[in-house]
Amino acid sequence: MLSVELHTHSSLSYDGRDPVEMLLEQAQAVGLDALAVTDHDEIDASLRAAELAADYDLVGIPGMEVTSEAGHVLALGVEDAVPAGLPFDETLEAIRDRGGIAVVPHPFQSSRSGVAPNVSHGELASADAIEVYNSRLLTGRANRKAERFSRAHDIPMTAGSDAHIAEMVGQAVTRVGAEDRSLAAILDAVRDGRTSVEGKRTPWHISFRQAAGGAKRRVKNRLAELL
Repeated sequence: MLSVELHTHSSLSYDGRDPVEMLLEQAQAVGLDALAVTDHDEIDASLRAAELAADYDLVGIPGMEVTSEAGHVLALGVEDAVPAGLPFDETLEAIRDRGGIAVVPHPFQSSRSGVAPNVSHGELASADAIEVYNSRLLTGRANRKAERFSRAHDIPMTAGSDAHIAEMVGQAVTRVGAEDRSLAAILDAVRDGRTSVEGKRTPWHISFRQAAGGAKRRVKNRLAELL
C-alpha cells in the first residue's frame, strides 16, 4: 500500500502560501509515496511539482482543483488545464478526456464550494471517487456524510489534507493498493477503489489562519487586477 496525498495547494493557488519545493520537502519528511498539488484553476505549479517529485523520492501527480458550475472537482493526472465554469458533467468529461480522474472534494460543505447542494445524487455518483476525509472540516459531519454516500453508492473513497501551508501536507492520506509505484498505477487503483483513508483533523487555529491568509491574498490579487 502506498501513502498518497491527493489534495494540497501551493503559492500559485489564490489561497495557498508555500512554493512546491516546501510541499515536496514536507511530503518526503512525513514518509509519503506520492503527492498531488491541486491549485485552484491553476496547473503550472502542479506540473513543476510533478517534475521535481523524483528528486524527493516521490511520485508526482499533476492536477488541479477545478471550479465547475456546481462546485469544486479535483482533476488528478491531467497535464493540460481544465477550464473553469463548465457544468459539472462537462467538467468530469473534460478531466477524463485529458487522461485524468475526477474526484469530488468536500462534497457536502457548501461553504467551501462542495458540489452536493447543486447536483443530484446520480450526478455526484458519476465521479470517479469522492473525498470522504478532508482534514479541514472542523466538525467532521460532512466527512461522515460523504463516507456514507460513498459506501451507499459503491464509489471509491479518498482523503486529503487540503493543505494550504506546507506543514499540513500529509495530515490526511489515501492508502492506495497500487500494482507498482507509478502515476498510472496510482490513478488506476483509485479509479478501481483499491483505497482506504486515514488522517487527523487540521487544528482549528491553523484552519483559521489558512482561511484568513487566503482571504487576504484574494483581496490583494483582486486589487492588482483592478489597478
